[in-house]
Amino acid sequence: MHVPLYQAKADFFRMLGHPVRIRVLELLQHGPVPVRDLLADLDIEPSSLSQQLAVLRRSGIVVSIREGSTVSYALAGGDVAELLRAARRILTELLAGQNQLLTQLQQADTPVPSSPPPPPGSPAGNLLTDRGSPRPTP
Repeated sequence: MHVPLYQAKADFFRMLGHPVRIRVLELLQHGPVPVRDLLADLDIEPSSLSQQLAVLRRSGIVVSIREGSTVSYALAGGDVAELLRAARRILTELLAGQNQLLTQLQQADTPVPSSPPPPPGSPAGNLLTDRGSPRPTP
């Protein structure tokens, strides 16, 4: 059965859609990491880490490496690290845009200082008061 490309992409991003999996991929960006070190960095139960590593392994984006009794994991290719860097760039741009919007909103909420009333007898002093009634003439 043929899977459309957009569906394959959606499945791929859904596979990435777990915080532990993203964190594992971040930790593996600089090379293989033993499972014991992943456990120390992630502070989760071994069974939970095992489940998340199995998802990543089945998808083919990580590989396991056994050296004696030590099992390490590594990224299967450099493209995953590039994807994570791209995600950081996109998030940085989005957050910068939100920060600019927040600044604009805060500035819009800042009350505009009112002007002091014009001196009596000046042309502006003969206009209406703030409440719409005529200024008293001296």
